[in-house]
Amino acid sequence: MLAAANAGIALDRGFAWNIPGVPTIAGTIPTAADPDDVAFVGQAIEFLAARGCIDPRRVYATGLSGGGRMTSWLGCVASDRFAAIAPVVGLRAGNPLASDPSQPDPATCRPSRPVPVMAFAGEADTTNPVAGGGAGYWQYSMLAGMTRWAALDGCRAGPAARALGPVRWEYRWSGCRQGAEVIAHMVSGGGHSWVADNDSLWAFFARHRR
Repeated sequence: MLAAANAGIALDRGFAWNIPGVPTIAGTIPTAADPDDVAFVGQAIEFLAARGCIDPRRVYATGLSGGGRMTSWLGCVASDRFAAIAPVVGLRAGNPLASDPSQPDPATCRPSRPVPVMAFAGEADTTNPVAGGGAGYWQYSMLAGMTRWAALDGCRAGPAARALGPVRWEYRWSGCRQGAEVIAHMVSGGGHSWVADNDSLWAFFARHRR
């Protein structure tokens, strides 16, 4: 169902939709002997761009759960490749800080440019809880992660909250550097699933170029 929904929007809006792989859920730091997913994604972008299949200024990343964490990581370490990122039930801003796991470790997320971020989460998610805790790779809250991205993007105001419907709320940071945006959508009662609104996600992506 997820593939069908996203593929439908891709066909309607004329963009390529690719799934390069699934990240580990073990929560361990990869070693030099493990596959380099970031390098693979970079090579895939170069391959597609060289053949005229994509506009390298309009490359975006999104993913669910572990894919959301991977999407976040790409924003941290490959911001020169992506115009914007949109993690779904997986927003991170680097690893938890060893001395205080309730906060992101600034040393582990240093994007080279402001990164527009739109994150989606379910309030009732027990796998990646919005309040933090859970697995060792999770720990800090979604708010802590979003606040860190707002700081990285130099946002001057926020979060401003507004209701988008009976079960969906938006939190937005504004005045960010270089036209970046930092936005969170929270779904009341939503769990560990694709809680993103695809039309809102694409409208966000469409606003940004690298």
